[in-house]
Amino acid sequence: MLIAGVDEAGRGPLAGSVIAAVVILDPAKPILGLNDSKQLTALQRESLFIQITQHALAYAIGEASCTEIDELNILQATLLAMQRALAGLTMIPDEILIDGNRCPVCTLAPMRAIIGGDALIPAISAASILAKVTRDQQLVVLDTLYPNYGFAQHKGYPTKQHRAAIALHGVLPVHRRTFAPIKNRLSG
Repeated sequence: MLIAGVDEAGRGPLAGSVIAAVVILDPAKPILGLNDSKQLTALQRESLFIQITQHALAYAIGEASCTEIDELNILQATLLAMQRALAGLTMIPDEILIDGNRCPVCTLAPMRAIIGGDALIPAISAASILAKVTRDQQLVVLDTLYPNYGFAQHKGYPTKQHRAAIALHGVLPVHRRTFAPIKNRLSG
């Protein structure tokens, strides 16, 4: 039975896209060390990212931009990113397992949402890792475009460093304008 695992990264940050990934692992090529991406170090995630992309039967990445997040809301943008990832699959799974409590609209295969699935289901763990590493790579690129904001360090999350950079340098086009710290800054 082919299981597709789906997870996202980047719901909480103030900047950048929300990224979703879907992975169908190869049962004949198990990958050791899979876990919720938040429980792994950056080096572990990067090593597993390579193994997943080399050994999975199929995988795909989807994203929703900060503009789409502002237009739709973060939940709907996350579900859209998941739909886009699923649309990119090159094979049809028997079942799709989603981390969390909501499923995107998809007619590819039967779907189930599993709360905490990123720590329980290897395919969801793999999707969690692909989404997190992809998003982190995008924030490193943003760091080169906007070096005064520290994106490579805080990855867009509302840290003290990030809030101070916004206060000093202003809001960027990559910031989510409907998120309270940005919205308050723009209206103040």
